Amino acid sequence: MSINAYKRTIRESESPRQIEARVFARITGAMETYCTAYDAADSNEARSAVLADGLRDALADNRRLWITLRDDLADSANTFPPALRAQLISIALWVDRQTQQVLGGGSGLRALIEVNSSILAGLSSRPALTTVSDHGTQSHAETL
Repeated sequence: MSINAYKRTIRESESPRQIEARVFARITGAMETYCTAYDAADSNEARSAVLADGLRDALADNRRLWITLRDDLADSANTFPPALRAQLISIALWVDRQTQQVLGGGSGLRALIEVNSSILAGLSSRPALTTVSDHGTQSHAETL
């Protein structure tokens, strides 16, 4: 089976909730990959190097995910309760501002990861941030 056929089979057999959880896990794991190096960077130049190393792409993916969610939540056909929609739209707007701050070399990457991890936990019914295996603690990327 080709890789494209395999991907198509997965998409066709997963629920929308499972797809959203998988996307959140992938993006959150990508941001986690750079979190330690970004937090340890002691200058804008050092943080820029981490951004150039791949964090910028992970942040762009996260921003696209939240823009997509925001647009879906703003659609009048969305069936979520209005209060929940408003709360999630507010989070999406915060994610956009926080992402801009991190792209500018500011703090906030860990906060973005925590928000995504909380959403992921709700989608997949597992603990936020990490899971524990026989080998110790794992990130979402390692778990998947």
